[in-house]
Amino acid sequence: MSNHNQETSNRSKNENNPYTPPKVWTNDKENGGKFASTNRPTAGVRHEQTLPIGNAPLQLYSLNTPNGVKVNILLEELLELGIEEAKYDAYQIDISAGDQFGSDFVAINPNSKIPALIDYSATRNEGDSNSQVSEPVKIFESGAILLYLAEKFEVLVPLKQGAARAECLSWLMWQVGSAPFLGGGFGHFYAYAPEPMEYPINRYAMETKRQLDVLDQHLAQRTYMCGNNDADYNIADIIIWAWYGQLVLGKLYDAAEFLQVDSYQYVQRWAQRIAERPAVKRGVALSLKPITEIQ
Repeated sequence: MSNHNQETSNRSKNENNPYTPPKVWTNDKENGGKFASTNRPTAGVRHEQTLPIGNAPLQLYSLNTPNGVKVNILLEELLELGIEEAKYDAYQIDISAGDQFGSDFVAINPNSKIPALIDYSATRNEGDSNSQVSEPVKIFESGAILLYLAEKFEVLVPLKQGAARAECLSWLMWQVGSAPFLGGGFGHFYAYAPEPMEYPINRYAMETKRQLDVLDQHLAQRTYMCGNNDADYNIADIIIWAWYGQLVLGKLYDAAEFLQVDSYQYVQRWAQRIAERPAVKRGVALSLKPITEIQ
């Protein structure tokens, strides 16, 4: 059956059997889709787990999805700047296998989403015999991790209160609020749902294109999200590029033609410029070590 006929059949089925929500929702049947086997309406630990800990100051537990790639890129940018304290070990959390629900990972991120980071650099003051061993710093949510690392090493984020910092943080939060419409909305219904459904695909395609237009208009007069100079490149570019840059470069959901991403010429220009950065190339291609679980 052709895609057109399949979509017509699915539309007819949905029109003939409209869904009426019950008074009380219950999780009483398989919901379908790529991640159906791990989806539950409850949070918390599902199995015991011991995550590996390497020798580097920073330990990253992640996956090379757009959310994970953000942190990969920033860490590589920090190393590109010669910051030795930004060395890290990176381990793969296989979300299709449920690694994110293991006890050690939930202890870092109770929301069971990648990426998650532990900073062991502050556990003791080297050379100080009177120093107290402190707890390592645990950070989850990609935006929080990027801001934590940029402020810790005082690079790739304006530190002084004022217009430059406000603009960077505004675009950082724009991505945090906008990307769920792209990933959990458009991406899910276009690429992962058990069957194509016209309304949600149209709804989220429209919003995704609106967001791309926001970026295109903003970047028409800018080289980077917050300015025209190389020094203006910062975590706002990194966090937005991981989703929208990769989208317009045809790297997400096989949806480039569907969304006509070539029409967003200024986003294209910006995305291609950032894609050529050595740290970005390494971050996208980062090899994550497998975790070894000890039951």
